[in-house]
Amino acid sequence: MTTTYHGDQTRVTLLNRCRQLRRSSTDAERLLWRLLRNRQVAEAKFRRQHQYGPYILDFYCHEHRLAVEADGGQHTLPDGMARDAVRMRYLESRGIRVLRFTNLEILQETEAVIARIWEALTPALSQGERERR
Repeated sequence: MTTTYHGDQTRVTLLNRCRQLRRSSTDAERLLWRLLRNRQVAEAKFRRQHQYGPYILDFYCHEHRLAVEADGGQHTLPDGMARDAVRMRYLESRGIRVLRFTNLEILQETEAVIARIWEALTPALSQGERERR
């Protein structure tokens, strides 16, 4: 199944909201963006606050169909967990893999977070090839 770059949308309809989210990033989002931008992880191109269908993804790599989400405390509440489950089903049904990290994980276990992203981007590489990159 082929979907457009923005999912079911033929144009960006949440552009102002995307821009607002970029301006008001959390500390964890800013740190992760510094590490993901400019193809620093497995030479993958990430976009931040990228609209895909009716959702805005924190970070999205179209080439690898990978979304990376930085979750604040609201995601641990029952309503947040229910919304996240619906969102995950939507994205996965369109072939998007989603990695979720808490803001605390991103800030305190940064290397482990980047390692998990790297592994998601390079599943076919052997361990030796990964170390050389």
